[in-house]
Amino acid sequence: QVQLVESGGGLVQPGGSLRLSCAASGSIFRLANMGWYRQAPGKQRELVAQITTSDTTNYVDSVKGRFTISRDSAKNTVYLQMNSLKPEDTAVYYCNANRNRLPRIDYWGQGTQVTVSS
Repeated sequence: QVQLVESGGGLVQPGGSLRLSCAASGSIFRLANMGWYRQAPGKQRELVAQITTSDTTNYVDSVKGRFTISRDSAKNTVYLQMNSLKPEDTAVYYCNANRNRLPRIDYWGQGTQVTVSS
């Protein structure tokens, strides 16, 4: 029932910017912490950024100051603004929604490829 639809990935040069979007079902958006994960080839999936239902945010150290997570409740959409992109940011990025109510349910988008290369 719940769908997370991602967009905005692609190829960008080092130093460039991308904005990822994740449109979520309205029923889950209000009750879930939203996050962006990424998985690079040969590496473990990691949480990049998270925004809670109370609008607190968390970032992995490697993206602090460069990435910004935000959400638009009216559009049921969460964004990841990525600036000053580096080759090491290359990964498949996944949108995640995790209910902060019981029952705890985890939802995932299909993933979108971000490639940072000259």
